[in-house]
Amino acid sequence: MTQVPAGLDAGELEPGEPEPATGQPANGQPANGQHSSGPQGHGYIALLRTPGAARFCLSGMIGRMPMAMFGLGTVLLVAASTGHYALAGLVSGAGSIGYAASAPQLARLADRFGQRRVLRPLIAIFAAACLVFVACAEIKAPTWILMITGCLAGSSMPSLGSMVRARWSALLHDPAALHSAFALESVVDEMVFVVGPALVTLLAAAVPPAGVLLCVVLSVSGTLFFAAQRQTEPTVRVHPPGSSLQAPGSAPGTRPRRAARLPAPGLVTIAPLYLCLGAMFASIDLSTVDFAQQHGHKPLAGLILGTYALGSGVGGLWYGSRTWRAPVERRFFLTLVLTVAGVATFWAQPSLISLGAATLVAGLTIAPTLIAGYGLIERQAPAARRTEAMTWLSSTIAVGVATGSAVCGRIIDTAGPRWGYGFAAGCGVMAVTAYLLGRGRLGATPEAKVAQWVDG
Repeated sequence: MTQVPAGLDAGELEPGEPEPATGQPANGQPANGQHSSGPQGHGYIALLRTPGAARFCLSGMIGRMPMAMFGLGTVLLVAASTGHYALAGLVSGAGSIGYAASAPQLARLADRFGQRRVLRPLIAIFAAACLVFVACAEIKAPTWILMITGCLAGSSMPSLGSMVRARWSALLHDPAALHSAFALESVVDEMVFVVGPALVTLLAAAVPPAGVLLCVVLSVSGTLFFAAQRQTEPTVRVHPPGSSLQAPGSAPGTRPRRAARLPAPGLVTIAPLYLCLGAMFASIDLSTVDFAQQHGHKPLAGLILGTYALGSGVGGLWYGSRTWRAPVERRFFLTLVLTVAGVATFWAQPSLISLGAATLVAGLTIAPTLIAGYGLIERQAPAARRTEAMTWLSSTIAVGVATGSAVCGRIIDTAGPRWGYGFAAGCGVMAVTAYLLGRGRLGATPEAKVAQWVDG
């Protein structure tokens, strides 16, 4: 998933707007006193040559691998210990809900006190909670204990994706370079969700606790390496008292609206939309596994889902390598509709071969949709709450995945995978509906300095 800072998603140039001066800071404040407008050129290699970028990008990728592994590792561990996948799914869902509830609050602390001061104690809590959870599962502890320890482990898992993007936002001030940087992060996310589940499945098949323990190793090593990169850590910004509660454009001293308590007003629209997308993605995963099993080739489900992620990665690389004249709102709606339209064809696929081809094509618009969606929110968020705003979207996707897994699992058990794909398409339609109903909240706020440029 990818964010784009302060309205800096791909190039928007309104009629009559002048081209900005080269190197003009998008947020007006360089990180840690640095005055860098980014690398010369906007290629991915040039981005990684930016001082400090390759280190925090690599460490961030390692540290967020557990996001794609912990849920599956929990299922495999609990199922191996108890023999009940229903219980395993319940414990995994508790961890997902815990993560969704705590991640925005932890991100707010990172914005307020700095990433390093939050991450170092947090990763210690995560490691300890995971070890206790594994021990409880191995001794076949009661269900309520597994639920509590699993929820605590999920609640303390660091959310490095938004922190990586906050660093890109503070480091680069050329909007075209920022666009490419956040597209690069989207592709990294796709790699994480392709490699992570395969790795944890391979290890847990031999030693059930190995999946969760690998999450601990990767998270601790990656997070500590990431936190050690002090040079690129965003400067802590202190916003005036009460400013986070004041609605944009309202008079000082007026009673704040409830929606203004969010870091960006557009979250009222995009958060439910991302929840629907999370449910859609989870439903596709479960339906594909059952579809492959019905056709006698269950192992091919992983290949098909990998093809889906491959299409998303290719689409993200292409999308991030270009600048765009169309407004970000229009691009977001177009790619969202194309994503849902592709998913709507899955239920009718006659074979695994045709399903694989359909997932490859449908996946091409996933990363562009997420890139633009994060950009819509990030451009509204004040610098002092940027990480929090991005984390709200990650959290709602996690809730959507947990909800979609529970609902679609029952649908598949009752009616089969084609109805599961139908439910996935229905979730996509709800996402489009959420956009249409709330698009008025997605405009740039007066406080957001929206950088614009001309297609080179």
